Formats: sequence, structure tokens, C-alpha cells
Amino acid sequence: MKSRIDKQAFKSVTRRELLKLTPVVALGAFVVPKLRDPLLKAGLGFSDWASGVMYRSGHLASTFENSELTPFEKFPINGYDVEDPEVDLDKWRLNVAGAVRKPGEYSMAQIQSLPKQVHNTRHVCVEGWDVIGNFGGALLSDFLKSVGADTTARFITMQCADDYYESLDMATALHPQTLLCYEMYGAPLTRKHGAPVRLNIPTKIGYKQAKYLTDLKVTNVLDKVGYWEDQGYSGFYGL
Repeated sequence: MKSRIDKQAFKSVTRRELLKLTPVVALGAFVVPKLRDPLLKAGLGFSDWASGVMYRSGHLASTFENSELTPFEKFPINGYDVEDPEVDLDKWRLNVAGAVRKPGEYSMAQIQSLPKQVHNTRHVCVEGWDVIGNFGGALLSDFLKSVGADTTARFITMQCADDYYESLDMATALHPQTLLCYEMYGAPLTRKHGAPVRLNIPTKIGYKQAKYLTDLKVTNVLDKVGYWEDQGYSGFYGL
């Protein structure tokens, strides 16, 4: 019979104790080549699981003064496929489906009718750079409430105009800093930065913050985790 690990007990495990497992995984992965991929995949899965268990849903990412902002023109632009998928901004709608009471298409005006939050937070890229940016938009939690989302569901999935796709665990979706972001530096998102709406998630790595959003679904099942995750990257990757 499989043993069960109490979440509260697990949260008491120190980071140092968890890191003691690293040499064991690394030894198996690199000494026995044929076991490398499955062991690394298992190790990544364990890391994502552990990160999810220890995630503090009320813990806020650091915020910064305006004087600490990276100038907008120096904020790097990362694209998955193309820098501008040429979204028709006038006709754009966010299609909402899954475990919600009010599925359908939602306009920018409807999203902007929700209370706006603005914060200066750090954006961290898996490539090794980070910048401090100014982001504005509606809390994703407020939007989910407005569409009658079942917040006991496990995941939110997103599709994008450039065919990128991503997912979030529900705790991150409900975090008090996770935004449906439609502004940067006090102005509407530019096309290269993800117009008309992108995710801004200060508690997550950059590739989780999908741009050019077109579809959002509340679900308990993930057919796909995310574009980079399905190529071997972390599915949780909290900061």
C-alpha cells in the first residue's frame, strides 16, 4: 500500500533536507545513461509536486519603487514563434470554457470593468535575465469570480494567438498578484509585449506568463501542461 505524506509534515521539511536527494538523483541519471531521461523526469515531477505543496498562496512577491523600474525600452521582448501574431484588437475576445457558470466570450471592456491593480514587480526569465516592470490589469481571481469559476478545480489552461499554450495551478491563479495584464508602464500593452491581454505572475518564471491570450479554461485534467513544460521544463517553477 502506498504511503501518504501529510502536507503539514512535509512543509516542515527543510530545504537542506530536500537538497540531500539531489546527489542521489544525479548519480543515477548520469552514471546509468539509459536511466537518465526517466530519472530526470521523475526528479522534475517530484520537484514540481514539492513546490506545489510548499506554495504559500498568501505570500506576496517583492514590489519596487518607480525609481527602480527598468526603462520600458530596455524591457526584453521574448517571442515563442512570432513577435506579433497580428491579433485584431477591435474584434478580440477571451473565450472562457470549462468549469464555469458563465462560459462564453468576454471583451476587453468587461475585463477592464473589474478593479484594476498596478504593481512594480520583478520579471524573471529562464534564460537568466530579470527586470523590474510596471504592470496593470485585473486580478485573475476577480475575473474567475465574475465568470462563476469552480475554484475547487485544479487548473486553469490558456491558449494564445501565436499557438502558445500554458497552464496554472489554481492556487497560483487565485494569488493576489496574478493579473490579466492589459497595461505596462501606464499604457496599453504593445503588440510585442502580448497585446491585448497577457498573464503577469510575479510568483512564477517568465514562460508561465503567456501572451496574446485567446482562450481560458477551468479544468481538473491537463491534456498538455505548457509549451516548454511539454519539452521537459518545470510545470510549477515558482520563484
